[in-house]
Amino acid sequence: MIKPFRSESPCPSSLEAALLKAGFYPELVSHALDQELDGRRILSHLVHVDTHFDYDEIHRHSTVLGVCEDVVVAAHLDDQPLDADGRQVLAQVSTELVPLHAIRSVVITTGHAHPERFRPSDPVAEMTVALQWAGGQRLDLQPAGCADPQCEADHGYTGTSTREDLVIRVAADADGQQAVDEALDFARTLRRAHLAAIA
Repeated sequence: MIKPFRSESPCPSSLEAALLKAGFYPELVSHALDQELDGRRILSHLVHVDTHFDYDEIHRHSTVLGVCEDVVVAAHLDDQPLDADGRQVLAQVSTELVPLHAIRSVVITTGHAHPERFRPSDPVAEMTVALQWAGGQRLDLQPAGCADPQCEADHGYTGTSTREDLVIRVAADADGQQAVDEALDFARTLRRAHLAAIA
C-alpha cells in the first residue's frame, strides 16, 4: 500500500494524485522536482510510466513533465535490482530544466481509429508528444551481465544514449482514454506556453 505524501509536498494536488496512481516512488519523484524547481509552481503536468519485462525481471521507467511559467521540468526515474533476489533496489533520478524559449519544437501526433468514419466528437485513440531542445543526452542504464548463467561477478552497467530529447506516447488501449485525453491537454498547454515564450 502506498503511504500518503508528507504534508509539505511541493507538488500540486493533481500531480500528487498522478504520482500516487503511478506508484513508482512518488515521494522520491516529488522531492527531486522540489529540488530542481527552486520554488517554481507547476501549472500543468504529465506522468508516464513504462514497464518492460526482461526474462524474470521487471524494469520500470517513469517520466514526469511539468510546465512552469518560464521552464519545463523533465524528471526520469529508473530502478535496478542490487541483489539476485531483487530485494534491494537502486533508484536513479535524472532531471532537467529547459527554458520555454529554448524549446525548438513541440510536435503533437494523434492517432485515430476508423478514420473512414471520423467524426469530430470521436476520442483520440493515441497521441505522441515530441520535444526538441539543445539538451543533454539521455542515458538508459541497466546492470550488465555475461553469458555464464552461474556468474555472480559485478559487470557494472550497460545502456543506451539517445540524442532525441523527449518522446512520449500514450495509447487508450494500454493507458486508458482518460490518460490520452490528459496527455493531449498537457501537450497543447505546453505548446501554448512555448509559443508565448518565443513571441
